[in-house]
Amino acid sequence: MLNLALFDTGINLDKELRGSFYPQRIKFSYFRKISDLYEYLNKNVLDLIFISGNGNLKKEIQLTENLKSDPTLSLIPLVLYHPCPAKKIVIQGLGKGVDEFLFGEWQKDLFSAKLKSVIRRSQRDIGVNPSTHLPGTSIIEKEINRRIQEGEEFALCYADLDDFKAYNDYYGYLYGDKLIHLTSQLIKEIVYRYCQDAFVGHIGGDDFIFILPAEIVDKVCSEVVRTFDKKVITRYKARDLKRGYILTHNRKNKLERFPILTLSISVEINRNRMFKHTGEILRMLNDLKKYTKTLPGSKYIIERRKNLSR
Repeated sequence: MLNLALFDTGINLDKELRGSFYPQRIKFSYFRKISDLYEYLNKNVLDLIFISGNGNLKKEIQLTENLKSDPTLSLIPLVLYHPCPAKKIVIQGLGKGVDEFLFGEWQKDLFSAKLKSVIRRSQRDIGVNPSTHLPGTSIIEKEINRRIQEGEEFALCYADLDDFKAYNDYYGYLYGDKLIHLTSQLIKEIVYRYCQDAFVGHIGGDDFIFILPAEIVDKVCSEVVRTFDKKVITRYKARDLKRGYILTHNRKNKLERFPILTLSISVEINRNRMFKHTGEILRMLNDLKKYTKTLPGSKYIIERRKNLSR
């Protein structure tokens, strides 16, 4: 099923869009402002944002510009439609980063091919993690660097699962993939609930990054680990929950008991322009991560040291 977010001012194209993607099923989500999209993204993945109008598109083009300047929403392909636009409107729309501008009478075959092509291109984008549709490593690094260069005070949080490989080996890829999705969804939901200007990215595997204001980091991280502990037990079979561990081979190919999965979050805070570039903060975060993972249970650790040269 494809998830489409629709914004329209007087043009109802539900029937045409369904026909363009038939026989694939479509789920529509209507929005009026950017916060509506974030609310939807808390628990869902969006495949396309479709904006239509039949006026001068001033409001629609401004919305396009705002969407394309947002590090998370800019990853979602965006299509504009107008039945009879002036040439300058098409140029403005394309200039604001729209991925496709459709105009004229609805042409089912042609528009269907263009819409499907836009979505395929997006899904091939190396900047997006194909599993969770969250921003990947290249976009994560750009976002961290942008915030550093702007002198922003922020908390950079690195979350990963403890002994995920053992779980994945024991239950198999399907269970492991579902657990990754569960983790990505709960992180997104909690982080964006507290701050819509936050950022959530997926490095790969069971590793996630999220960035948010320093003053709410304790509140957010404590809720993330608490929620994870409640939800992770739903991904175990009753017999394994009862005994409190799984038995599988470790990296040395020896049988080992692995407890119920836990989540570790390591946090570095950039205050008073403490870090000058992405490499600095990521190096300290990596050191803190190694320490955090030695501690038992789900937890988060905030680095309290100053940034010392090493």
